[in-house]
Amino acid sequence: MTMLLLIIEALAACLFVLLPCVIGISYGAVNLVCLYEKEVQQRVVELGLITEKKIKRNAMLFNIWLPFFIAFVLISVYAVNGARGFWDGFWQILVIIMTEGLFDRLFIDFFWVNRTNAWTINGTEDLKPYIYGKTLALKWVYTLVGYPVLAAGFAALMALLIK
Repeated sequence: MTMLLLIIEALAACLFVLLPCVIGISYGAVNLVCLYEKEVQQRVVELGLITEKKIKRNAMLFNIWLPFFIAFVLISVYAVNGARGFWDGFWQILVIIMTEGLFDRLFIDFFWVNRTNAWTINGTEDLKPYIYGKTLALKWVYTLVGYPVLAAGFAALMALLIK
């Protein structure tokens, strides 16, 4: 396994989170309001732009990518890179998912959603930034603390399954 291959896999993981966002907002940012704060969701429902049922449906559809993302990471680390044992798998999984997490937090959340108009929904401009406070803090904690825990869990599982 080369470092270049791991970097390519980490960048591909970023595409896994970018692609559903691009597809989702291509039909209008309101379609991914499931990713916004509750106040924004309530406002778009009040404005008649979307229903609560459709918000839940879109959230489910958006999350379909998660099993594919996990499969991509595990296949990359264990089948392509040939990782064996806990530590070998752990650090590779961590590099890939932490790259994706930081891309999500810095590019998608901080820049694309909060600093451009691509995600703006008419009638909710006064609620910008769309990701703030408790949600923003939880996303950072999940990325910086939760991702290493997830990497450890997947590495431990794979270490038991692959000898």
